Amino acid sequence: MLHRLRKAFESGSDPFHGPVEVDETYIGGKRRNMHNSKRKLFDGHGGAVGKAIVVGAKDRETNSITARVIQNTDRETLQGFVEEHSGQYAMIFTDDHSGYVGIERLHRTVNHSVSEYVRGQCHVNGIESFWAMMKRGYHGTYHKMSPKHLNRYVAEFYGRHNVREYDTEDQMAELVFAMEGKRLKYKVDNARARVQQTCAQMKALGIPQVGCAEAEDILDIPGHLGAR
Repeated sequence: MLHRLRKAFESGSDPFHGPVEVDETYIGGKRRNMHNSKRKLFDGHGGAVGKAIVVGAKDRETNSITARVIQNTDRETLQGFVEEHSGQYAMIFTDDHSGYVGIERLHRTVNHSVSEYVRGQCHVNGIESFWAMMKRGYHGTYHKMSPKHLNRYVAEFYGRHNVREYDTEDQMAELVFAMEGKRLKYKVDNARARVQQTCAQMKALGIPQVGCAEAEDILDIPGHLGAR
């Protein structure tokens, strides 16, 4: 049930027009709490190794936030995120991560590598404050967020942030409205995977694939257990 609510918080926001702060963070357990056999795998590497990466953006004008899990912090990924979630003429503020260099937006940076965190209006303190709140929830409430479901936890936190100024009734109405057209289809996907696996085995063994097409058709019938 909770994952269904988190799914409802996932939203495709309109581009932010800014100024927009963009930053990335790393989510995962503390190395000192790992079993010795697992900790040895990361010896000699930085503290971010073995953790999930989340990138986020905050619109200073509306105080809205969006974020998502990413696989790496290369230029294509980070700049793609910025261009997807910001208007063409938005002012973008980031740290000095090389992945943001050359972005096709008005762009200013603070140089964290030399302990520069604020220069006039140029800073990423707003989105970093959101990371701090999310990590307090991670360590203090959930204790563990599996990589499989991390995107949904991230959606929960930015979704709650974006409606925090609403009264309770409006928050509930907003969430119910966001549920439209969203489903978690664990049974569907598992059933489809079993059908496809069985049919592949039949094909490999030279057995006629009787009923395979019909079974997949049933899984796509609207209103049926397996409907997409």
